[in-house]
Amino acid sequence: MLDVVYYPVSAVLWCWHQFFAVALGPDSGLAWLLAVVAVVVTVRALLVRTALRQARSQKVLRSLQPQLDAIRHTHRADPRVQAEKIRLLHREHGVRMFAGFVPLIAQGLVFLGLFHVLRSFDRTGAYAVGPFTATDSPLSVEVNSATANYLFGAPEVRAFLDAGLFGAPLSATLSGAGEVFVAVAVLAVPLVLIAALATHFTARLTPPIGDNSTAAIMRTVSLWVFPVGALIGGAILPVVVLTYFATNALWTCGQQYLIRRTLDAETTADRVVVVAAARAAAPRPGVKPQRRKR
Repeated sequence: MLDVVYYPVSAVLWCWHQFFAVALGPDSGLAWLLAVVAVVVTVRALLVRTALRQARSQKVLRSLQPQLDAIRHTHRADPRVQAEKIRLLHREHGVRMFAGFVPLIAQGLVFLGLFHVLRSFDRTGAYAVGPFTATDSPLSVEVNSATANYLFGAPEVRAFLDAGLFGAPLSATLSGAGEVFVAVAVLAVPLVLIAALATHFTARLTPPIGDNSTAAIMRTVSLWVFPVGALIGGAILPVVVLTYFATNALWTCGQQYLIRRTLDAETTADRVVVVAAARAAAPRPGVKPQRRKR
């Protein structure tokens, strides 16, 4: 059903794995993890302009908050007129409300595709066949290692299954590590902490929209609930998927920091232009102001 997502994601992952495998070998765990990191960087780099455009729209939206509150108060008895007035105000100032969903949808599809492709290297479990379904007839170890995984052939499937780092298999989880718990923890714990801390600081760098109770609740959720969710997810997600989460969270935090600096610089530049224009229009000291003739 989602092959339109799985095949492109597997193609990007395949290209990057081939690149890193030249130096590290096809069954190197580091080569696979670097390929996952490169997939995240590739996708997020393509979305930078969209994210910056949305940040500018959010900045304008925050400046329009008093006018929006006035419209809601004036037309509270007529939701249709209220919605039309708000839509016109957004259009007048170039605010695109739905543009912010583009990066979120793209990242969600990439995660879903990458998660499914990585999990499909090992189809010997009941829940390793479909993204939302289970099966009563999982593949045997022999059949699984001889079966292609989207654009990855059987040799590459075996290379992934044999790959590891510091003695930890890439598909291992903290909750099911067993005898290799220490080796898995060496990889998983730093990745989980990076994801949780980056998520927290991203929320700190993101200005809230509005000062109502809903905005306060959402800020609290972003600051604390999401990072706690990252910590909980770290116990049940494979190391290779945690690599995706940590890289994506770290990129988001760094991008938000740079976007905030860019917007602050633009605000400062606008103020300089306004002040310069006001000074140019003001009369010079000692010069009598010229009055317009009626």
